[in-house]
Amino acid sequence: GWLAAAVFVVSAGYGALMPLIPDWLRSLMADVDPKVLSRHVGYLSGIYTAGILIGAPLWGVLADRLGRARVLLVGMVGYVVSLLFLLRPESVGVVGIYVLRGAAGFFVAAVVPVVPALVAQYTPKALRAKRFAWLGAMSLLGFLFGLGLNAAADRLIGLGLFTAYVKVSSTDLVIGLSAALGALMMLGLATTLPAYSTIRDSEIGDDDESSKPRSLTLWLLNGVVMFVLAGFELGILLQSQRHPDLTSRDVSLMFAECSLVMLGVNAILFFTGLLERADSRRVLVAGMTLAIAGLTVLAFHDSETWMYLGVSLTAAGTGIVLPTVAYLAAGSARRRLGIAMGGLAAAAGFGQTLGSAVAGWMFGTVMQISFVWLSIPLIATLTILLIPSLWWPANPLLLTASSSPTITASKP
Repeated sequence: GWLAAAVFVVSAGYGALMPLIPDWLRSLMADVDPKVLSRHVGYLSGIYTAGILIGAPLWGVLADRLGRARVLLVGMVGYVVSLLFLLRPESVGVVGIYVLRGAAGFFVAAVVPVVPALVAQYTPKALRAKRFAWLGAMSLLGFLFGLGLNAAADRLIGLGLFTAYVKVSSTDLVIGLSAALGALMMLGLATTLPAYSTIRDSEIGDDDESSKPRSLTLWLLNGVVMFVLAGFELGILLQSQRHPDLTSRDVSLMFAECSLVMLGVNAILFFTGLLERADSRRVLVAGMTLAIAGLTVLAFHDSETWMYLGVSLTAAGTGIVLPTVAYLAAGSARRRLGIAMGGLAAAAGFGQTLGSAVAGWMFGTVMQISFVWLSIPLIATLTILLIPSLWWPANPLLLTASSSPTITASKP
């Protein structure tokens, strides 16, 4: 429960702070050109994921060697401290905000890969899918909660519940609440994390050499999809430049729609046992096809109704691919779980960093047609998935069930 809550909190912090980025920049960069602002929004989003890119492999290796519980606690401490410094952005300036967001990403990288590694370490195979479902659900609900936190903060400030005692803005309130939740998770984890695993190594996952190329394949796939997802989210954030009547509330609603669709897809994948029965290649192909269709709709939409449809399709597609990849990666052996999950998070960080930077430039240059360009990496990856090859297993259970009687009997 505390592990899932930690995922919820860091996801909520990301969702809560994302809508604040344009306002931060406008207050610190007076009369800035909208195109320049779009690029800075992309770069500032990218620096956060760059921190994940740098931190994830480092924390993954340290977690396997020094203990995952210790690394997780260090990550939570660093995350809370980096938030507290953001309470006074005018004192650190634009450069300081870049540094602090990069530091937040670096410490979140100690949470993102280590939590699923701990869940896989302490969970028998029969329960792993459902527990990963809860992790995915908590991540999506956290992001949704973070978006709602902004609206709640505005309401509380409007009612004067806090301004009567101290001068505080809704932004300060959002950051303070995010930090307080992080501190609570830090204390909960410190008192509840177990010291050892009761699950045998043979129950954790595959430990043969073939698992390494499969891990690389999953890392690559995760990076590509996160590249597209980062650009897609940035495109939503910048929709107001095409639709002047689109308010920040409307943008928050689109993000909420995205999270709800992903949450529904996550429930279908895990709670129905679909991943245990279906061909993983077909599941991934279906997800990429939906995402490509959604991006195409967004590129050529001429009304808000079509825009919401495009958001739903893209969210559904990426919501199918990402949890499937995470579940497959959890089939690694216990001694390599930190590295496997760290690599997955690093690939995601690289994809997000590059996607945010590239999309920030594209949306500041060619605007709406950028959604078409974002679909090209998905089309290329989809083409590769459609080509029969030996490196991709026909069923996801093959990643975690190499010790089953059928497979064992076929070995010399």
